[in-house]
Order: sequence, then structure tokens, then C-alpha cells
Amino acid sequence: MTKPPTLQLLDTHAGGDVSRIVVGGVAALPGATVRDQMHYLRDDADGLRRLLLEEPYGIPEMSVDLIVTPSDPRAVAGYIIMEVMGYPIYSGSNTICTATAVLESGLVAKQEGRQQFALESPAGLVQIEALVENGVVESITCAGLPSYIDTHRASLHVPGLGEVTYSVAYSGGFYALVDAAELGFSLTREEERALADCAHRIVEAIQAERGFSHYTLGDVGPLPFLHFMGPVEQVADGYYRSRSTTYVHPGVICRSTTGTGTSARLALMHHEGRLKPGDRLETISLRETGFIGEFTGTRQEGPLTVVENAITGKSYVLAHSDIVVNCTDPLVECAGLHHILTGGRNEAD
Repeated sequence: MTKPPTLQLLDTHAGGDVSRIVVGGVAALPGATVRDQMHYLRDDADGLRRLLLEEPYGIPEMSVDLIVTPSDPRAVAGYIIMEVMGYPIYSGSNTICTATAVLESGLVAKQEGRQQFALESPAGLVQIEALVENGVVESITCAGLPSYIDTHRASLHVPGLGEVTYSVAYSGGFYALVDAAELGFSLTREEERALADCAHRIVEAIQAERGFSHYTLGDVGPLPFLHFMGPVEQVADGYYRSRSTTYVHPGVICRSTTGTGTSARLALMHHEGRLKPGDRLETISLRETGFIGEFTGTRQEGPLTVVENAITGKSYVLAHSDIVVNCTDPLVECAGLHHILTGGRNEAD
């Protein structure tokens, strides 16, 4: 009797968005850097992403983060982010969950109080500050990617909606930023389905009209994200709060406001002269969870002023589990997967 291979997972969530951290069961991937390893996974082993985000194992609203060997000696671990739209090079909520997982799994020993370490994402080295109290990881602060405004208050005709005003920011992916009230939304949980339908129309219209190019990465594909912005309330000196929600094309409303969505908001508020270094923005989701973004400064990248920022949030551990990869199950697609698994064999092998 053959024994199927297994994947060892640590399921976590930050702000309600579930990230499945793969901590075992996958062989070392080829590639000199974490970015190279991501390209290999995307081009030659996409079955891992599909296995854990599709039926019967997962749902598209989840994310997957694979722990890999870092190339930068300053990093304690590397990680590759997988979502329904593909392989983003960075994500705040996934970074918060991965940093929590390396502490909770013992890959990095917990220390009471504040401790710093680094991870390597496909976008590069990420500095982490963890706050541990009574043995519990209470918060993770991670540096956001340098963010900037590509387009400010453009408009386009969206079928079924009419003229829509939007801005576009880059914060790890290109985000369309739209005013929720202008589109008739208060950003409540009851509006979730309508928000997804509205965002789908807008993203489809933007993708049909134009593409976007990053100043160093070049063409990074069609615009995948949209962020609905609620009114900004000042709750203290240098501290702002706003209801928000992020859409991932096609069809997913995130449970959290997302770290990169919060970074995009910081870039827009700076562009409009509404933030100074040290100011913070707390984004509040449809489920009343939040992330705190801090505007830490700016620097010039050619003609662009990019916003440096940090994102703080808390991740919770949901489960430690072994996923049995049964390739004889007709609902399981093992093509593009079994060559990177370690241990066990399937009868189909």
C-alpha cells in the first residue's frame, strides 16, 4: 500500500484574511534568489498554489505562503506569496502572517518584548519588528514597499456605472483607488457582494483601457487590485482612521483592509498633501479589523517621489495541520505539483 505525500501547514489569519503557511513537504526549489524560486513555482509548479486555493482543500479567498531558503544571509527565511490572482511579489497581511508563523513554529526563537529580524520576499529583504508579551506574538510591524501615485483622479466610463473617478497607486501591486461614497457605498459587511460586482466592472474597464509599468520592474501585468476608500477621520494629532476594503480580481473582497492597500492610501494622502512624516492611518475593514500604516518618509526615484512606510497588524494561529495530497482523488489535480513534493508516493506515480 502506498502512502501519499503530505504538506505541513500552519494556518493563520490577519484581519480575517487566512494565510496558509507551508512549513514542510516541499523540496528545495531551484533559483538563486527568492524571486527566482517564485518564477520557478509560477512557471513549473503552479499546482501547489492551485491545490491549496481550490476545492477540495481551499477557497480563492485564502492566500498561501511557502517558506523557502533565503538568498540574503541577513534573512532568517524566505517566503513566496500565492493568491488567486497569481504570485504578488509583496503583501503586508501575508508578511504579518509569515513573520508570526516563523516565531510560532520555532524557526525564530521568541523573545519577550520587541525583537527584530528579516525575511526575504520576492520583492527583497523585509525588516520585521515583533512584539511578544507573555509568550504571545501581539503585533508585527513590517516595512511596506516604496509606494507612489501613478495616476491621480482620472476618469473613465464603466458599463453599468457611468463615469468613475479613480487614482492608481503602486504599493506592491497596482491599485485602483476609488471613493466609496461616490459609488454609493458606506462600506458595511452587507454590501460585500455589491462591492465585488462594482469593483469587477471597474477593474475590467481599466484593464481594457490601459496598462501600467513600474519604474524598475517594468510591465507587471494587468491591474489586479481595487481599494474602496471611506471618509478619513482625524482621531488624534497625526493619527487618522478610515473605513476601507480591498478587492482582488477576479471576484474576491478581502476580509482585511490589506497591508498594500493601506500603503496605497498613505501614498495618495501624501500626494494630496494630507500627511507628514510620522503620521499614521488606521484602515478599518468590513469586519471591523484593522491595520495601522505609518508614513515614515519619502525619497526620489527618478521623477517619482516614493513613500516609505510601515504596516502594523496582528496575526492569529488557526491550526497546525498535515494535508494529505491524494492524487487518486478525481477532485485533486496533481499535474505541476508532485515533482516538488517530498516524502510518500501516490498510486498514480
